[in-house]
Amino acid sequence: MKIKHKIGLGVVLFALLIAIASWYLSKHNVAVLNPAGKIGRDERNLMILCTALAGGIVFPVFGLLGYFAWKYREDNPRKAKYSPEHDGDKRLETLWWLIPTVLLIVISVINWRSSYALDPFQPIDGSKPTLRIQVVAMDWKWLFIYPDQQVASVNEAAIPVGEPVDFEITSDAVMTSFWVPQLGGQMYAMPGMSTHLNLVADKTGNFKGSAANISGNGFADMTFNVKAVSDSGFDNWMGKAEISPTHLGSSSYTTLAKPGVQKSPTYYSSVDQNLYDTIVMKYMMPTGGNTGIAE
Repeated sequence: MKIKHKIGLGVVLFALLIAIASWYLSKHNVAVLNPAGKIGRDERNLMILCTALAGGIVFPVFGLLGYFAWKYREDNPRKAKYSPEHDGDKRLETLWWLIPTVLLIVISVINWRSSYALDPFQPIDGSKPTLRIQVVAMDWKWLFIYPDQQVASVNEAAIPVGEPVDFEITSDAVMTSFWVPQLGGQMYAMPGMSTHLNLVADKTGNFKGSAANISGNGFADMTFNVKAVSDSGFDNWMGKAEISPTHLGSSSYTTLAKPGVQKSPTYYSSVDQNLYDTIVMKYMMPTGGNTGIAE
């Protein structure tokens, strides 16, 4: 096959790849590209902007690579002019070093500023008070405790639309990661440590969350659902939890924390006071210390 045919085939394949990718994105819900909240939207826009700026370096480089390969091919000796005087040209060297340097500085400044603006520990301003939800990662399920409402659930959380939510996150197993792609961000969950992730939903819907860090045999099924609902819908969800006959105390928690996959949500109408703090502190106690949770 001649070189020009190979280049033509490469161009066709590249165009086909772009077409397939465009078709896939139009037909499928890629969560990080379809945000449902301010944080997720800002992170999506940041990702697109930085990708576009990086493309300002990548595409010209590969374009010039193809151009030079075509122009200076072996069977094109008459049109491929040899120009040794360009070697060491200060103006050209300044140009091709200055452009990528400026773009990298711009990307660095944007990411540096965004790192502070999108700090997961930073509370989100809103007209409604912040909803507190304590999250405990286990093998292989997620426990959500509502400390102000004194209810809890497994593998399902409900949040009112437009109300800032402060997820306080820890782990009672190996280190893993809490992630709701459409709401934005992800935060590691570690034993003996409590971290925060502030999010908000600006539309109703069921948003899939998952563990974003491999944590053993049941990792693939370690998913949960975040229901963004209206204020009345949130009250109804709370009412469903409050009529549950199950109390989450030391004994029931010990049973719940045993490794295993749970397919359907579970609700608890009441929770032991300071259960979340007890889970965090048990990894910080001296050996033999009283953790408050039966082993």
